[in-house]
Amino acid sequence: MATKNDSSVTEFILAGLTDQPELQLPLFNLFLVYHIITVVGNLSLMSLIFLNSNLQTPMYFFLFNLSFIDLCYSFVFTPKTLMSFVSEKNIISFKGCMTQMFFFCIFAHSECYVLTAMAYDRYVAICQPLLYMVIMSPRTCSLMMFGSYFMGLAGAIVHTVFITRLNFCNSNVINHYLCDIFPLLQLSCSSTYASELVSSVVISTVVIASSVVILMSYALILFNVTQLSSGKGLYKAMSTCSSHIITVAIFYGLGMLTHIKTSEKSVVQGKILSVFCTFLLPLLNPFIYSLRNKDVKVALRRSLRRLKVNEALGVP
Repeated sequence: MATKNDSSVTEFILAGLTDQPELQLPLFNLFLVYHIITVVGNLSLMSLIFLNSNLQTPMYFFLFNLSFIDLCYSFVFTPKTLMSFVSEKNIISFKGCMTQMFFFCIFAHSECYVLTAMAYDRYVAICQPLLYMVIMSPRTCSLMMFGSYFMGLAGAIVHTVFITRLNFCNSNVINHYLCDIFPLLQLSCSSTYASELVSSVVISTVVIASSVVILMSYALILFNVTQLSSGKGLYKAMSTCSSHIITVAIFYGLGMLTHIKTSEKSVVQGKILSVFCTFLLPLLNPFIYSLRNKDVKVALRRSLRRLKVNEALGVP
């Protein structure tokens, strides 16, 4: 184990998902396919939103950023995860580990705030339809997105600063496939009380603040739609929220299961839950918002039709 000043390691070894050799190649192929579908799906959704004028609305502006975050999020840990399946030792430098954790925190926190902004957007669209374009102006949407990324950055800086202040002097093997906060805390040979407290406060603040806004938004939506006498109006109102509700339920549900510590939860179970949280969500989001969204399906048909016409005319 490489050390610096006899007190801190200069590199870590990522243990990966499994140490069973017969599973390495199948898992490599599986996760490679997952990654390709994630990249293609999110890039396709971003391209559709960017190229179609009927999708130039606040809702799709937030969805574009959600896909961008998911795309970046998948590139933070997928390369090293794939390497763990084909190399004997998946080594990552101390700086590389802190960098991976930093960007992991940025995109995880930012996604919480973007989902919160999307809930508020749905509230305004349903409960204040006549003032929607006034309230959700381009300036307001841009400020909300700037705030989402800024808060994600601030949270990531706090996590990283406190983790880098710890000493790692015993084992340098991280029993995980990525550099996450809690596996690193378990490796430290110095007191982790302050780091654990700060991490818990930051995560709790993000989750509670975003959850309160999301729940309040949907409570007000539910109150307003129950006042509608038209069944068609009620269906239309709820159908616009269904994709977001599914995404929020999966994101927060898996996030809570991953980070809640229980005596019954083993390391393997923790890794499996983490896989669902880190690989499944970026993969599913483009399909949730496209397969259940009429506007996206219409835009996709128009884009495909335009491509066929261009091919017939020989236009590049």
